[in-house]
Amino acid sequence: MVNRPLSGIRVLDFSTLLPGPLAGLILAEAGAEVIKVERPEGEEIRRFVPRWGDDSIHFALLNRGKRSVTVDLKDPGAAARLEPLIRDCDVLIEQFRPGVMSRLGLDYERVRAIRPDIVYCSITGYGQSGPKSQVAGHDLNYIAETGLLALSHGSAAHQVIPPALVADIGGGTMPTVLNILLALIGRQRTGEGAYIDIAMSDAMFTYAWWAYGMGHAFGDWPGNGDSLLSGGSPRYQIYPTRDGRFVAVAALEQKFWDELCDLIGLERRLRDDSVDPAATIAAMRAIFGNRSSEDWAAVFEGRDCATNVVRTLAEAAKDPHFLERGLFDHVLENQAGQRIPALVVPVAPQFRGPAATPGRAPTLGADNDLLDGSVRQ
Repeated sequence: MVNRPLSGIRVLDFSTLLPGPLAGLILAEAGAEVIKVERPEGEEIRRFVPRWGDDSIHFALLNRGKRSVTVDLKDPGAAARLEPLIRDCDVLIEQFRPGVMSRLGLDYERVRAIRPDIVYCSITGYGQSGPKSQVAGHDLNYIAETGLLALSHGSAAHQVIPPALVADIGGGTMPTVLNILLALIGRQRTGEGAYIDIAMSDAMFTYAWWAYGMGHAFGDWPGNGDSLLSGGSPRYQIYPTRDGRFVAVAALEQKFWDELCDLIGLERRLRDDSVDPAATIAAMRAIFGNRSSEDWAAVFEGRDCATNVVRTLAEAAKDPHFLERGLFDHVLENQAGQRIPALVVPVAPQFRGPAATPGRAPTLGADNDLLDGSVRQ
């Protein structure tokens, strides 16, 4: 018997693109009924490319198992039309700039007048207050504004764009899910709802924990690629191999470092990497560049050295370890019946629905009957 802990929780989701929709997906995977409120033409990510069936693959991945209603929020009667849903929902998520929901007649105070114990969550780049609250931005802007990007952005000749949307997911999605769950627990105890102000930029300081510790405690503010975890150490570094691939070294602990040095035959005089880190890095680059990634993978196999070959996404998706863990067992299906693995979400398997049951993203306005006050699933 699957224990889906959020069964019976209804979420009204006004958000678009990534942070809010991914938060809604996580809640839905844990059993919540998530209802997307979309403009009559649908949210913009539906029309992104590449298409997979009727909608974009991005929309399909983020909205598996949700429902959809369409409302023109600029219509004077929109707020009244949404009242039946608001009255029967537990959580509301919105991702507009500060002040927009108020202009639409759907701000926290007015929603709370309809549903007093509502958990109302607003997601923005810089929060509901402060000088930057109305500033537009995306992930790259938020990590740049908070100093996180300055820790490792490459050189003037070769800038590095981070591969993960840290602000969107780590500053938007995850804090949203965490705080909604905390608010729901609080509501169980007190009967009171909550207003939650999530600023994607805020959590970027959390991600720079080590750098801010050095700066605040010792006045030693790390720069671009010059610290232990950002490229300044031979022990935490990416090295190219002879065949154009890369090796990821994270041998921070001395036992891992000693093992790695023995395996690659690093000169004794360079093993104390505190003496001349640049010289040690240069020597290791030369060593790793002399052999192929396949050779190095064989060298590291079964050895405790916290070092491995950088795999492609395609290789990782076929890795026996991740397959055995069941990460790709859940199924996403489009309107044509095509199936692919659903997006991996950080919800424990025992809290999700059966993996073998395919889930679909909702067709636009498929659940407009809910606007008449239809009962929950």
